[in-house]
Amino acid sequence: MQVPPGRGRRPDAGLAVAQYRRRAEHYDLELIAFEPVRRAAIARLELRQGAAVIDVGCGTGLSFAPLKERIGPAGRIVGIDPSPEMLAQARRRMQRHRWSGIELVEATAQSAVLHGRADAALFHFTHDVLQDEAALDNVLAHLKSGARVAAAGLQWGPAWSLPVNLFVLGAALYSVTCLAGLERPWRLLTARLRDAQVHTPPVGGYYIACGRV
Repeated sequence: MQVPPGRGRRPDAGLAVAQYRRRAEHYDLELIAFEPVRRAAIARLELRQGAAVIDVGCGTGLSFAPLKERIGPAGRIVGIDPSPEMLAQARRRMQRHRWSGIELVEATAQSAVLHGRADAALFHFTHDVLQDEAALDNVLAHLKSGARVAAAGLQWGPAWSLPVNLFVLGAALYSVTCLAGLERPWRLLTARLRDAQVHTPPVGGYYIACGRV
């Protein structure tokens, strides 16, 4: 599908922060249908106990629990998100579960100041980030050689898959600022990885991409 009017061809961080300010309180409910995709993407990270993970666009911390299950109490999560409202929800989640070993960074993926090198990175429904080469370079520069990377998100289906594409369009207009690249949202990321694989259902709608730095 072609990019319709109403969204730019470049990510807009200011617009994204405004969008997620409005969505923060009910964001968890909006993402319930995609939780199996989240867990499938995290499984492709092949995490071990004690691993360090960068959770790009961590939002309200919905990935923290499945990541914690795999990395254990000795593991570390660095969650990056530009929305203070989303991170406030993430902090509440951390306090509820009494989790330690999680650092929250309020910044865009492009400007985030990160320290050390992690064992893996997760990009879950972060379309705008995946269309930003500087953001990808910043995150991947803080991964160890051989670190695994997984991404999941919306993707156009085949031209004949009209119901799926209408769903993707509606979801994208609601949640991203850049509709460009939805035919292959993972393209810039997988070009930076080795052993890259992309999984998507025949009717389209979403994808899971993974590979190694």
